[in-house]
Amino acid sequence: MAREWGAVQGQLVEVAAGRAAAEMVIRGGIWVNVHTGELLPGHDIAIAGGRIACVIPDAGANIGPDTQVIEAAGRFMVPGLIDAHMHVESGMLTPAGFAAAVIPHGTTTIMHDPHEIANVLGPDGVRLMRDESLIQPITMLTQMPSCAPSAPGLETTGHPITAGEVAQAMGWDGIIGLGEMMNFPAVAAGDPAMLAEIAATRAAGKTVGGHYASPDLGRPFAAYVAGGAADDHETVAEHQAIARVRQGMAAMLRYGSAWHDVAAQITAVTERGLDPSGFILCTDDSHAGTLVHDGHMDRVVRHAIACGCAPLTAIRMATLNTARHFGLERELGSITPGRRADVILTSDLSALPVEVVVAQGRVVAENGRLLVDCPRIDWPHSARRSVHLGRRLAAADFRVPASGARAEVRVIGVVENQAPTQALRATLPIEDGEVVPGGEIARIALVERHRGTGGVVNGFVSGFGYRGRMAVASTIAHDSHHMIVVGSCAENMAMAANRLADLQGGITVFRDGAELAHVALPIAGLMSDAPAAEVAAAAEAVNAAIRSCGCTMNNAIMQHVLLALVVIPELRISDLGLVDVTRFALTEVVMA
Repeated sequence: MAREWGAVQGQLVEVAAGRAAAEMVIRGGIWVNVHTGELLPGHDIAIAGGRIACVIPDAGANIGPDTQVIEAAGRFMVPGLIDAHMHVESGMLTPAGFAAAVIPHGTTTIMHDPHEIANVLGPDGVRLMRDESLIQPITMLTQMPSCAPSAPGLETTGHPITAGEVAQAMGWDGIIGLGEMMNFPAVAAGDPAMLAEIAATRAAGKTVGGHYASPDLGRPFAAYVAGGAADDHETVAEHQAIARVRQGMAAMLRYGSAWHDVAAQITAVTERGLDPSGFILCTDDSHAGTLVHDGHMDRVVRHAIACGCAPLTAIRMATLNTARHFGLERELGSITPGRRADVILTSDLSALPVEVVVAQGRVVAENGRLLVDCPRIDWPHSARRSVHLGRRLAAADFRVPASGARAEVRVIGVVENQAPTQALRATLPIEDGEVVPGGEIARIALVERHRGTGGVVNGFVSGFGYRGRMAVASTIAHDSHHMIVVGSCAENMAMAANRLADLQGGITVFRDGAELAHVALPIAGLMSDAPAAEVAAAAEAVNAAIRSCGCTMNNAIMQHVLLALVVIPELRISDLGLVDVTRFALTEVVMA
C-alpha cells in the first residue's frame, strides 16, 4: 500500500537523486504524459514506498539486488484509471468483490457513492462500505450519500440520513465528498436541509456530487449550480454537457451496463473543439456480468476512443481530469513524482489491452489475472436480514381495482439504454373489478420491505415485451430499495415476491408457477459476497430467463431496478404511490 507522502518524502528524494535503490523499476516504456499530452518513449519509472520517485530515461542506478524490475519492452505506460462516479452495489458485489473484478481491467481508483445501502441501513451501512473499501489493494474513496430518501414525501427509505449525519461523516477517514445531490428541486428551492449538507461538505474542503435530471436549463438549473454541486452525470445530450461545463461544473459522461451516454456528448470535444479538461468519464452503474466479460473503466475509455476521441484525451478524462476535480492532483491521476504508483502497461493505446496493472507500487494483475487478495470485512447479521414483508403475499395484492367496462390508466414507459421513462396513457379493459393489462403493457408493483408493513402499490409499465404468465422481482429498487415486481400474472408476482423474502434479497424470475433463475443478494438485499464470476453467472441466468419471457431489451434488469427512482422523469413508482416526476407529485394510476 502507498504510504503517506510525508512519510516517504526523504526516500523519494534519495531514489530520484540516484543515491538509493528503488523498490520497483518499470523499464523501457513509452511514458503517457497526461499533463502535456505527449508520448515519450524510452523512459523508466522508479517507485518507492508505493509512490513514484522519478520518471527518467535511465533508472539503472536505482536497480539494486532487491529491486523488482518490470520490463515495459516498449509498451505504453498509462496512469491507472479512475472511476469518478459509481455505485459499488450496482455490481451486486461488496467493495472487496468489486475491487477483485475491476483490478485486472486497470481501474486503480474508485469514487463510490453507497447511497443504495444507505437507503437500507443508513449511516451504519455507509460505514461498512467505507470500512471494506479502505482495506483494498487499490484506492477506494467513499462519497457520503446526500439523499436518503432521494425525494422526501414521495418515498420512504429504510433509514433516513440527516444533514447532521452528513456533516459528521465529513470527518471520517476515506470520505472524499458528498454523493450525488439528487433532490435538485429542493436545492433550487433553497431547502435548508439540502443546502446544509452541501455547506458542510464545502466547509470540509470536499467535493459535492451533482445530479440534475431535468431538461430545464433556465432558472432552476442556475439555482442548482449556485447551490454548490460541482459535477453532473445525468447529462444525455451534447448541449446539456456543454451547459454544465460553461457553468464551471464537470460533465461526467457515463458508460455503464445500461447507460450509453458518451457518444451523444463526446462531440462537444471531438467536433466542437471544447477544452476537454471539463469532461470526465465514469460508469455510474456496472453489473457483475459487464465487469467480468466486458471490463470497467478500460471499456469506457475504449468506447470514447471508438466515438472519435483521441486516445490520450480519453485517457486524460479517466485519470488527470478526475483527480483534479476531486482535489487529488498531487496524489493520483498521472505518472509523475510523488503520486501513488498506479500504472497500466498496454501494447496498444487505442485497443487498450490491459497487460500489467501496478497499484500503489505492487503488481496486482497481469493479462487479466488478479494477483492479490481483496480483504473482506465480517458483514453483521443486521446487514444480512433486511427483507421484511410482514406477511406472505397473494395474487390479490397485485391487482388494480376499478369499476365499469374500461379504464384510462397511466403507464410507465421504459426507454431502452436511458434512465428517463415516459409518462404514457392507455385504455385497458376491466374484468371482475380489476384493470387487466395486455400486449406491451405489464403489471408493476412496489412492495414495502424495510418495516414489514405489508404495503403494495400497483401500476402499469410498458417496454419490456414480456409474454406468458411470468414475473420478475428484485430487492434492488433505486433508490429507496423496497421490492419491484413486474409481470403479466398476479399469481406469479406473488410467488416471486415471497421467494425474495425467503432468500433475504436478490432477483428472481418466475414463469408458469416455477422459478426459472435467481441471483441471491443477502447483504442488504443488494450485494453478494460470492466471487464476481459466480454472481455474474447467476445474473446471466436471470438475464437468459428474462429473454425467454420475451424481453429483447439490452440489460432489462437495469431498466427494471430504476423504475422506483423518483428523481428522474417522467413517471415512477414508490411505496407511497405513482410519482409524476415532472411535477414531483403523487398521481393516480387510474385516471378519473
